[in-house]
Amino acid sequence: MGEWSADGYRRLGAAGSSAAALGGWAVGTLPAHDPWGLWVPHGPAVTAAGYVLAYGGLTLLVVSWWLYGRAGASVRDTLLTLVWWAVPLALAPPLYSADVYSYIAQGAMVLEGHDVYSVGPSVLDPAGPGADAAASVGGHWTDTPAPYGPFFLLLARGVAWATGGTIVPAVLGMRIIALGALVLIVWGLRHLAREHGRSESAALWLGALNPLLLVHVVGGIHNDGLMIGLMLAGAVLALRGRWIAGAVLIGLAMMVKSPAAVALLFVGVVVGRAATGSLVRRAAKGLLAPGLVAGAVVVLVTLLGGTGFGWLGTQGVAGRIHTALSVSSDLGLGLGELLRLLIGTDPDPVRSAVQYLGLLVALVLIAGLAWRSAAGRTQPVHALGIALVALVALSPMVQPWYLLWGTAVLAATACEGRARKVVTVLSAALVYETQPSGSTPVYGFVLAGLTCVAAVLLLRREAATRELPRVPEQRRPKDAGAEADMRTASH
Repeated sequence: MGEWSADGYRRLGAAGSSAAALGGWAVGTLPAHDPWGLWVPHGPAVTAAGYVLAYGGLTLLVVSWWLYGRAGASVRDTLLTLVWWAVPLALAPPLYSADVYSYIAQGAMVLEGHDVYSVGPSVLDPAGPGADAAASVGGHWTDTPAPYGPFFLLLARGVAWATGGTIVPAVLGMRIIALGALVLIVWGLRHLAREHGRSESAALWLGALNPLLLVHVVGGIHNDGLMIGLMLAGAVLALRGRWIAGAVLIGLAMMVKSPAAVALLFVGVVVGRAATGSLVRRAAKGLLAPGLVAGAVVVLVTLLGGTGFGWLGTQGVAGRIHTALSVSSDLGLGLGELLRLLIGTDPDPVRSAVQYLGLLVALVLIAGLAWRSAAGRTQPVHALGIALVALVALSPMVQPWYLLWGTAVLAATACEGRARKVVTVLSAALVYETQPSGSTPVYGFVLAGLTCVAAVLLLRREAATRELPRVPEQRRPKDAGAEADMRTASH
């Protein structure tokens, strides 16, 4: 295999990425109106061809990624492959989600002085900056307040100001931020892998070259990439003793998306274990110091940004939207409907109760992981990766790209064990859950399920192949004769 195979898979994946991007020009998440006339709907024939290209290219990318991970590529080759696979998606319209239109519209709202934490993009002037983005926002998000922190909204405001909210340049401006986040993720993965004695190329393969990340951070422009990059960088700095700078970065990550706050707990474990003095003093420093630093950053940026602290009260808005990937929401909905049929109760309080129970279980698991890492039973950053996966699994709203929160951490900390295999299989499968247009059709779940089955079977086959005993080759007759001649000569 070796280098030639890695080079071949790189080219194969680039072809898949290019096909997926080209298909996105026909069936991607196109805006409601593009004054430049570039990202516009096409006729049935072009749309059908676009779906063939998009799904065929995506499958080619997933297969290439899976095989590339077994080709023994170097760090340099993997970085080159990342560029080859990311560039086509960076030049495409938004793919798999309309969230970027919300980002642009919310940036325009900040620019115009609206309170983004009390109203949605529908308040924008239809003839003003950001109007095309607001018209392109998904239906249930049009009147939904922003759940994002002030640091991210200031970045979105800068993009809206620089581009006037015009769709194509504004989307590309947000994509530049996403590509910057990808660079930060690469840096964090490499340095975390070194800190944990793991392979850098393996960390990059799962954490950056991952098709789930490419299609949703580069193609879909989700701000989760920025949160992950800042969080990884903060963890690296904390492990190197620069925990104040690490807490600052994690504070900024929290002001992109709030789940980054989980990282503070495990950075606190790192700080506490490295501290000197009594047990009480070490515990107090670990529990309080990183949080105080991050809290100060949050207050300062919020005051400087002028957006107010309303974002602290909008963190639950996403939970009102049902997503089929949320186990707690599915169980709550099913139980609520069952009780409604049996005794006529309102199903909504039942669903909410189950959702809160799921979050409670997640918090208990996170606390347990922090305790284990504080006791030295597991590495704190590795425990952070598991904690983030648990949080996603038990959250009231789950999107496919949320898996990246923990996967990026585990990519640099996990050995070839169960956790790494689980996130690898799910990464390959969840790329199919969402259409290029951003919708979630039933067949997407079917494709994801089939991919899971195929990936598990491949992993079992690989494990069985490694465990096969090596049978020594039988000596050929002439070899045996030659050996006999040698014995005769020795006498």
